[in-house]
Amino acid sequence: MRLDKILAQEKVSRKGMKQALLKKEILVDGLPAYSLAQNVDTGLQELIFKDRIIEGYEHIYLMLHKPNGVVTASKDKELLTVMDILPQHLQSDQLYAIGRLDRDTTGLLLLTDNGPLGFQLLHPRYHIEKEYAVTVNGPLEPAHIEDFQEGITFLDGTKCKPAKLEILTSSPKESRALVTLSEGKFHQVKKMFLSVGVKVSALKRVQFGDFTLDSELAEGQYRPLNQDELQIIKNYLENS
Repeated sequence: MRLDKILAQEKVSRKGMKQALLKKEILVDGLPAYSLAQNVDTGLQELIFKDRIIEGYEHIYLMLHKPNGVVTASKDKELLTVMDILPQHLQSDQLYAIGRLDRDTTGLLLLTDNGPLGFQLLHPRYHIEKEYAVTVNGPLEPAHIEDFQEGITFLDGTKCKPAKLEILTSSPKESRALVTLSEGKFHQVKKMFLSVGVKVSALKRVQFGDFTLDSELAEGQYRPLNQDELQIIKNYLENS
């Protein structure tokens, strides 16, 4: 949550916030706050305002193995959403997915009620990398690795940033690969492979930034982030 929103809920005036910020009387994990727009989670960080510890502003962080056929949305009149597969006590208008996966794409999805964090992780300037396991309906050649490194150009002329392609298996009828990219154009992975002459038949996100899909999570299962993963969140908060 933004620091100014936390302090507003503590009945601190805007003028009082600004004065305390200038006087370095707002501390986050022992360091002076640098902005009232700073993203703070008191469940992961210690927040002190004028020698008073501020508590009670904790966020939810979940890892979900998104199944096939489910849409990345909070609500949909016809289709099952990622929120629908969560238990009732977690379903909230405040909870949302960081980024999206197509309906037929499976894999790692992070869910949170921390809005500023989602903005940070999705903003192009942070260059958060995503890795996908891909199956395509034709051969993949070493030349395709160079094509991805140079930046794929879609059939409509759209240019992609350089991406990493690692070919795992290749045959005339089916190939498997890992692809890593740092942007999120619409249907990007599918279009990238179409541009080199093959069609994606299965797509699964296995990594998002420093988060790796838990191999023990079956499709449709979720869990709270563990302590190591919460430390990653804390690092993102500190570098926002």
